[in-house]
Amino acid sequence: MSDALVVTVCVFAGMVAWTRATGAAMDAAHTAACVVVIALWMLGLSLEDTRSHRVTGAGASEFRRMWQATIVVVAIIAISAVFFPHSSTKGTIAVAMPLGFAALLLERAAWREWLKSQRRKGGWSTRVLLVGSGESVRTIHDELERAPAAGFRVVGVCKPPEDASALVSAVRSSMAAASADTVIVTGTDGLEPDRVKEISWSLEPGREHLMLAPNITDIAGPRIRTRPAAGLPLIHVETPRLGRTASLTKRGFDIAASAALIALLSPVLAVVALLVKLSSPGPVLYRQERIGHLGETFPMLKFRSMRQGADAELAALLEEQGTGTEPLFKVKNDPRITRVGRVLRKYSLDELPQLFNVLDGTMSLVGPRPQIAEEVALYSKPARRRLLTRPGITGLWQVSGRSALDWDQAVRLDLYYVENWSLISDIHILLRTVKAVVLPGDSAS
Repeated sequence: MSDALVVTVCVFAGMVAWTRATGAAMDAAHTAACVVVIALWMLGLSLEDTRSHRVTGAGASEFRRMWQATIVVVAIIAISAVFFPHSSTKGTIAVAMPLGFAALLLERAAWREWLKSQRRKGGWSTRVLLVGSGESVRTIHDELERAPAAGFRVVGVCKPPEDASALVSAVRSSMAAASADTVIVTGTDGLEPDRVKEISWSLEPGREHLMLAPNITDIAGPRIRTRPAAGLPLIHVETPRLGRTASLTKRGFDIAASAALIALLSPVLAVVALLVKLSSPGPVLYRQERIGHLGETFPMLKFRSMRQGADAELAALLEEQGTGTEPLFKVKNDPRITRVGRVLRKYSLDELPQLFNVLDGTMSLVGPRPQIAEEVALYSKPARRRLLTRPGITGLWQVSGRSALDWDQAVRLDLYYVENWSLISDIHILLRTVKAVVLPGDSAS
């Protein structure tokens, strides 16, 4: 309903604006064109299944479907203009469609935020019964509990009985007791294919659903394809890679965005530099050797936020709080931070000089945070995959909990980013970073 309202208002508003700008009259032909465009657009959104409960609130995939529907409508209008030329065509393509698409994105973003807030409270979520045993159930349960905004609320667990023939009745009784509407089978190794089919047959079509959780995690949707073969629902997982085209795209975005931000924020950089200089003795910039792409060392820049000689005090402070053996070295209530530095860190202003690191190619706007050699020396083999991409000013784990996350969680999020990179994900993380800076919690490292 809200999609129809947004599309209708924007198409008519765009057409009215176009006719006024060109001096044309808003006649019956223009009105008819608006009606046709609205009908085509709503049909396209429906065919792309953008209003399905599985799509609404899904973020990037939801927006991608909306974009595909919009592009098809634009193509139809452009082709029809060849055979039926009219001034309304230009108005539709130049004003109404861009205005409508932007409004649809804002409307869906607002719905998504509302839906996420409701799901965090336990509402508007799929009530899930997990079927399985041991580690597979714990893994899926923990993952779903960690992401309540995904819309899956675990309400019960059913351990398969020793008597395989009693599985369906056990699942049905567990669903009834927990008021579950979806069954997720967390591991099928111990279940015969016929038993899984029997579970699906026992579910009420359209109201109850069956899902299978394979033994893979942290794989983004675009890397997963279902490939049925000989009646087998095979899952094809693309090998993680950042090809030449993707690398050039990321680097081009970094250069353009960092140059623009340096120009835009130059007054802020000057003011912060002056405050740092006046607040305490020492240089304005702090340079520290960090480990970057493929293990190369580079000087990372920051506005100095600590007193001079702070590095020499680090080992003693970490030993005092008992965290010196983890790669994610973080001192709580750090006494070395100056008063100005505390404000800079709260709003992440101390990180701004790293825009020059991005411009010279040693860093990226988004990526795993660079660490010192002593921390990298403690990396496990999986953690070393963080070095496969350029380190970033911000990253996925910074906007997913910032310094509240432990090392294992941080590594997992960084590896997810490295193996599932896309330009859309970079833009999304940057937008979330702006939100985190405006509403700061713990400072990022």
